[in-house]
Amino acid sequence: MDPDISEVARRAGVPASTLRYYEKKGLIASTGRHGLRRQFDPDVYERLALIQLGQAAGFSLDEIAQMFAGGAPQIDHAQLAAKADDLDRTIRRLSAMRDGLRHAANCPAPSHMECPKFRRILKAAASGAFRPRDGSPA
Repeated sequence: MDPDISEVARRAGVPASTLRYYEKKGLIASTGRHGLRRQFDPDVYERLALIQLGQAAGFSLDEIAQMFAGGAPQIDHAQLAAKADDLDRTIRRLSAMRDGLRHAANCPAPSHMECPKFRRILKAAASGAFRPRDGSPA
């Protein structure tokens, strides 16, 4: 018998409400019902893993749903390359922030405001250099 929604939720480590939401968005599909409980094909676990991987890589649920639109995942290589480029920019931005924080923590200047490097970091922050390009919060 196919696993029901409570079994899938338990094994996948997500609430049943998340599964219902994913189903509503077309990310997963139930195979029917046993009483009031939705039933799922056992391959739902792989699909949920793909959703989690996509989200971890920064894809929205709508983007992931588009990849699943034809049934089996169809992942656009250009879209993956663009996401990798976005991650590279984020890594550079966060690395610069980390290096600046480390410098500020160990700076021998009497105050941070007297440190030339900290002043350059402050100027960069004021110009928006540390904000993500998509306008979302850091």
